[in-house]
Amino acid sequence: MLLELNVKDIALIRKASVSFDKGLNVMTGETGTGKSVIIDSALLALGGKVRGDLIRRGAEYGYIELIFGIEPEKLQMLKDLDVFPDEEGMLVISRKIMPGRSVSRINDETVTLSKLRAVTSLLIDIYGQNEFHTLMDRKAHLAILDDFMAGETSELRAAVRDAYHAYKSALADAAGYTLDEKQRLREMDMAEYEIREIDEARLKEGEEDELAASFRKASHSLTIAEDVNDAYQALLQCDTGRAVSGISHALRYDEDLKQIHDEIMDLQAVLDVLLKDLSDYAESVEVDEGELRQMEQRLDQIRGLEAKYGATVADIMRYRDGACERLKELQDYEENRLKAERQAKAADERLMKLSADLSAKRREGAERLTAAIREELKDLGFEKASLAMDFARKAVSEDGYDDAGFIASMNPGEAMKNLSEVASGGELSRVMLAVKTVLAETDRIPTLIFDEIDTGISGRTAQKVAEKMDVIGLKHQVICVSHLPQIAAMADSHYVIRKEEQDGRNITEIAKLDKEGSENELARLLGGVSITRAVLDNAGEMKELAARGKAERRAARSSIKH
Repeated sequence: MLLELNVKDIALIRKASVSFDKGLNVMTGETGTGKSVIIDSALLALGGKVRGDLIRRGAEYGYIELIFGIEPEKLQMLKDLDVFPDEEGMLVISRKIMPGRSVSRINDETVTLSKLRAVTSLLIDIYGQNEFHTLMDRKAHLAILDDFMAGETSELRAAVRDAYHAYKSALADAAGYTLDEKQRLREMDMAEYEIREIDEARLKEGEEDELAASFRKASHSLTIAEDVNDAYQALLQCDTGRAVSGISHALRYDEDLKQIHDEIMDLQAVLDVLLKDLSDYAESVEVDEGELRQMEQRLDQIRGLEAKYGATVADIMRYRDGACERLKELQDYEENRLKAERQAKAADERLMKLSADLSAKRREGAERLTAAIREELKDLGFEKASLAMDFARKAVSEDGYDDAGFIASMNPGEAMKNLSEVASGGELSRVMLAVKTVLAETDRIPTLIFDEIDTGISGRTAQKVAEKMDVIGLKHQVICVSHLPQIAAMADSHYVIRKEEQDGRNITEIAKLDKEGSENELARLLGGVSITRAVLDNAGEMKELAARGKAERRAARSSIKH
């Protein structure tokens, strides 16, 4: 839900910060205090269009910030958009508006407006006189119906979605069979050649490394022989025999030379072994030119196969396996083509069958949905309004083939037309309220904002609007700008918007009211300029009656759940 709204230097607002609660949040204030600026600011943060005169005069930029607490069921949807709340489960959405441009951020990461709108569409809906995209967009009407029927059609809708993707996959497979006979035979020849070339090479793991080492040694045999001979001659010049003779002669007169004598004898023995090893190695490095050429040819063969089929023997063998599979496909090409076409046809038939089943359920559900909305509309002053859903058929997609939208007649005798063609802004606001009341249990948007939804109504209709706001508030956070006492009395949290003069300029401020403040504001809505004790008592009574009605609705809801 929306936890906090912060606005700086937007229109008449120098700086405002408001924290919202669960349930029904109502904002009231005198005409001209800038109530709509609060909603407009929220709209801007959500990606709305920026007007040229929006930044407060004298300020370099305007700034709006929305802080949301994210419900667990929204986490995966946000993750799919590569958006992640912070450790406390909060998401901060902000927009800095400067002359000629603006910058939107989600948790300090700059985002495009399209991504911003995709994210915020999961979190909040705003409904005002000019903000009814949901009701203006026919595509959204089907989503409303599906939300209404979520418990009945969720499995069937999932089956349609899976069937659609299976159909697209089968169709792509069938479309892949485009070879004529000449091309098929050419590909078969190529696959057979590749398999034969790899098999005849009789590759072994590690063979290349062993051959490379042997070839390196053989190709440098003369250099190795010369270097070994140089080492042999150097060691040969070490005259250990003379050293042994001298020390042996001196040892007769000094026994202390015994250890040195033994060490020289050991050195002579080691030197003899080294000379023998060098001599033997020099004889072993002689290489036959024919063997050298064979090694070179084998290395060229292996490296040629690696260049064509893979960097390692394992890669080459995997390529061979793929060539074998492709050869088998080409050998059975016609049979496989016919099989793929049959599978595509079967997938199409399954998709259309499931789509027809879904359409039938939707049509039945649409009657119940529109009947429920009509009942709500009667409470909202539209006793004679007609509402239905018009179904047409479109190209099948993962949602099925239904193209469904609301059609309505707001007054007796008028023809049924698309809802957007027959309802004014105020009427659309109450239609949306009726829809949201019906969908209170299933609607997935946690926060709903209604801007002066009560325009043009009073009396019993106003009371019904207030009650429906309360019903929606049982499952959602509702934020409402209103001028009606009936709605203000129903508020779980009540805010007042005031315009004051500071430093010779008007500014808009917003404050949350306590119980006494709420009753005083309610009295102002009831009595206008003159606030008498009778008006205050009336305000208190309205609050008590609203609280009683709220308690009864919550008790009724609790009993239904249990």
